[in-house]
Amino acid sequence: MLSLLGRSTPMCDRLNRRAFLQLGGLALGGLSMPQILRAEQASGLNGHGKGIIMIFLPGGPPHQDMWDIKMDAPSEIRGEFTPIHTKVPGVEICEQFPRLASISDKLTFIRTMVGATGSHYAFQCLTGHHDRNQPPGGWPSLGSVLSKVYGSKDPAVPATVGLSPKTRHAPWGDNGQAGFLGVAHAPFTPAGEGKDDMVLNGITLDRLNDRKQVLGAFDRFRRQVDQSGMMSGLDAFNQQAFGILTSSKLADALNIENEPQSVRDRYGHGEDKLQADGSTRLLTNFLLARRLVEAGVRCVSLSFSRWDWHGNNFGRARQDFPMLDQAVSALIEDLDHRGLLDDISVVVWGEFGRTPKINANSGRDHWPRVSCAMLAGGGMRHGQVIGATNRLGEYAADRPVHFQEVFATLYRAQGIDIDHLALPDLQGRPRYLVDQNLYRPMPELI
Repeated sequence: MLSLLGRSTPMCDRLNRRAFLQLGGLALGGLSMPQILRAEQASGLNGHGKGIIMIFLPGGPPHQDMWDIKMDAPSEIRGEFTPIHTKVPGVEICEQFPRLASISDKLTFIRTMVGATGSHYAFQCLTGHHDRNQPPGGWPSLGSVLSKVYGSKDPAVPATVGLSPKTRHAPWGDNGQAGFLGVAHAPFTPAGEGKDDMVLNGITLDRLNDRKQVLGAFDRFRRQVDQSGMMSGLDAFNQQAFGILTSSKLADALNIENEPQSVRDRYGHGEDKLQADGSTRLLTNFLLARRLVEAGVRCVSLSFSRWDWHGNNFGRARQDFPMLDQAVSALIEDLDHRGLLDDISVVVWGEFGRTPKINANSGRDHWPRVSCAMLAGGGMRHGQVIGATNRLGEYAADRPVHFQEVFATLYRAQGIDIDHLALPDLQGRPRYLVDQNLYRPMPELI
């Protein structure tokens, strides 16, 4: 939380000045809420009911143990799992994913993701770009782009939300950066302090409005001395911050107690505990993601567990695969049941793949040459496998798919024309969302 710290000076309402400047942690002087809210719509479009749920598997999931089982490979490569048939004839996936196998007609398995940098971070999965040689201000995440282009669907609901917790390895807990689009388009992160601050905690609306007037005076002063452009549009940010604070819509969406027990049980509950330096196994985040897009959030990102399995690859897989199978299948079926699946795109992936050869610790090491992904929804053509690796799962033998191709496809599903939309960086230079000369929306899916 970015706070304006000062002396702890009591004010007339018995709140000290420091507490006032942080009020809510979301709005008022604290800035963390205003910074993540939209100042104004960048176009007359509203994106209708579309949205994206981005599921990041931090650490690099083992592609050859999930969607690309290599039964013809030697035992030191093949591993311990066998494939099972899916609902789509001729398509097989790991035996640990029976629920996803049963709805595979709604899914696309990509076996040949390429272009990974090999870095342990969420950045490429959130932006489609490398973190090297970035434009001034940095590349924005997908959710920030949707915020800039379409704005919020509802003044009481942010355009983009990140559910990933803070992780000991910080790049795995990245919820997406606004980059050159500015802090107004950064994701709202309700985990921890932020979630508690979405209620007024006994402050009346009259008192809140009084503080709003005082805040306006602070803002006018700060705007005069600001040289970074950070304060531009802050009045509009604060307006939406007050909208969220005085509406229960976002808080209600984050309260899974409002869901029937049977729905919560279908998703599973998981474990609200960080897995070493990775994320949690909190399956309720998948349900929160559905509730948030249903409430009007355009993009929700979340992370699940820790997949950097240099040792005990198959023991860890027997723990995490069934949980991922349950939560993702519940999410897809729930979106479908509610009539949202054609509008909401879902992507599941990690930053890179794992070595074909199993190491001496029964693990697999880093392998940026090829990895995997799974897509669903978004009005795309599913029920297929895209790409094929060689017999040992070392490289893409057929139809390599770059991260930017997936992003081009996701943007298209959101109604964004990558050939015409260019957003200015901090130097005013127009930047296309992907390199459209090299990467196009995937024809298999459109």
